[in-house]
Amino acid sequence: MLAYLLLTSVLLTVSVHSYGWRPCTDLLPLDLLSRALPCPGQALSTKVQMVQSKGSRGFRLVGTMAAALSFSASQIFTNCGYFPAEFSLVTTVKMARLKQKTQQYLLSVVQEGSGLLLLGLQVSENHLHLLIMPPGLGVRSRLSFKDVGLDDSQWHTLVLAVSGPYATLTVDCGLPVELKQAQSFPSSLNTRGSRFYIGNRGHWRGRYTGLLRQLVLLPGSDASSRLCPNQDPSLAELSVPDVLKSIPLRPETHRPVYPYRSSVVLSSNPMFPPFMVPESRIAIGPPAAPPRCSESEGGQLWFSPEVRGLFICDGHSWRTLLQAQQRLDYVEDYQDLYTRSETFDLEVFSVPGEGLFMAAANRDSDPGSGIYRWTNGSFQLHQNISTREARAWKHFTVGNKIFLAVANFKEAEPELSVIYRWSRRRRRFVRFQTLQTHAAVDWEAFSIHNESFLVVANHRRARDSNHNIHSVVYRWNPNTQLFEVNQTLPTSGAYDWEFFTVGPYHFLAVANTFDGRTTIVNSAIYVWVGGRFQLFQSIPTVGATDWETFQIDGRFFLAVANSQRISERGPSLYSINSTVYELNTLTQTFIRFQDVLTYSAVDWEFFTVGDEKFLVVANSYDGSSYSLNSIIYKWRGYEGFVQVHSIPTFGGRDWEHFSFDGRSFLVYSSATSPLSKVFRLKTY
Repeated sequence: MLAYLLLTSVLLTVSVHSYGWRPCTDLLPLDLLSRALPCPGQALSTKVQMVQSKGSRGFRLVGTMAAALSFSASQIFTNCGYFPAEFSLVTTVKMARLKQKTQQYLLSVVQEGSGLLLLGLQVSENHLHLLIMPPGLGVRSRLSFKDVGLDDSQWHTLVLAVSGPYATLTVDCGLPVELKQAQSFPSSLNTRGSRFYIGNRGHWRGRYTGLLRQLVLLPGSDASSRLCPNQDPSLAELSVPDVLKSIPLRPETHRPVYPYRSSVVLSSNPMFPPFMVPESRIAIGPPAAPPRCSESEGGQLWFSPEVRGLFICDGHSWRTLLQAQQRLDYVEDYQDLYTRSETFDLEVFSVPGEGLFMAAANRDSDPGSGIYRWTNGSFQLHQNISTREARAWKHFTVGNKIFLAVANFKEAEPELSVIYRWSRRRRRFVRFQTLQTHAAVDWEAFSIHNESFLVVANHRRARDSNHNIHSVVYRWNPNTQLFEVNQTLPTSGAYDWEFFTVGPYHFLAVANTFDGRTTIVNSAIYVWVGGRFQLFQSIPTVGATDWETFQIDGRFFLAVANSQRISERGPSLYSINSTVYELNTLTQTFIRFQDVLTYSAVDWEFFTVGDEKFLVVANSYDGSSYSLNSIIYKWRGYEGFVQVHSIPTFGGRDWEHFSFDGRSFLVYSSATSPLSKVFRLKTY
């Protein structure tokens, strides 16, 4: 089933016409945009404009010359005349709203002479299309991703990965969307005598009118792992032309243009290369109090000695121009956040145009749970929502709709959890849909084949206190605009769901905590097959409360938080091992990689600082006290995860990592105290 996960090579010996055929798998990443530009020192075509928008540069095609950005396919396919059968296309674009029936080409491969389109990457209103002309069929295939939300006048970075019959689209390092074609991508798409066109298909009709910053072809690999996670996912870079990476000079709008000195000013910090500074328009200060960034400050620079970074105001927020690679130094107390009652879960998310928010799942039904907004450098209460012993929040989107789902734990008929929708007019969350749940403790949202799903972790049924019940997978119905039951899955005291993707395969892991007699129960990993989830692997766990999935250097890991050993015989144990598992591509199973001693662990959080990778665990109870140290572990390759920091916590329940204005934070909630804390990650 998981043949795509095996790293094997196949020698193909098919004869095509008078020359031997072989797959083009030995190619390096190809910067198509740089290839189409003039050589260094030569002037840019007058039909191509370089434009700055929101602090970043891109190219725009103007005039009537279709070949302004084009080159012969033979320039890149020198040893092999065939388009790679497996590849990724990475592009960074910014485009205004497209009219209905408007179709524009980001890229095309066209046969010279006949004008036959061999391959095209096309955008239309809220859609992205991959066009393919399979050899010998004479019928063009079209694969369409819907509701991609690209034409919103914002920068977006897309990774389109094609492998066999599967095509996966990742936008801004978000959840990947996968589609399956009727046939695999052709393994013998002959590019001899063809031409690459950037932003058109060889004639002016269908010309791309937006900005293009990056266009890279990566043969034989899914490029998303090279770009994600990323601190600025909408501008994640695999290969951007050098001319677009220098300090922006001209804004897209007609705001004042600040002159730059003609001389180069050398930084006194050896970590920085020389950079240009504007006359009398640079601010210096710590990131804790960044200068104002609004429409009138557009183009202004700000240098922060604390993070050793140079930032530019794009009219809305500060964007990074230059910054030294950060390394975690220590953790400092930043904010005490007093909540309405004990907090079981925190969900940090952004609302476009509004900023950063955090939802707290508070225990008490009265007054409910709080929604906080990041204001002047700290979280402030924005809205209160009535909940019933809330255990978790989940933020997700469907198209351009923004939702928050709350898992209500209160065991009182009827047992209900609620989905809220963001109202742009009221600038608050409003009740949208109510679903029956059973002592719900978690929601997970995900997308498969361009369809949206929700799954709830039902812990136990109120009327008979039965833990061995079904949890429910819901599917979004675009016709009714509601979530409807798609599938039920057997669980035992379900506590957490975790969705993840490996290549073309989609998985859903459940943390089973208690079966009514013991916490020594198997947790399960399901795989999506034929429109439903089927059991893939059972893993022994001990009171499992959380799964955390992450990737490091192309390796896939799952960490489980084991909370307590309880059985009908013997004392309860809280000091037990939690385990990190790694996907073994040979056995096609998750195998034990590392055991970590924890104390009633209830959450793992994976995060990065620069190139460094970390895991932080929420230790909640050791059998006698809730006052414990939660631990930050650092990835050290062959050694695995090694303890580097201890943070005093009291009944720690949840950890969340987030970044804002170039700074990194950790926030934790307490299940035994109405005090949550925000910590600042100090770097050097």
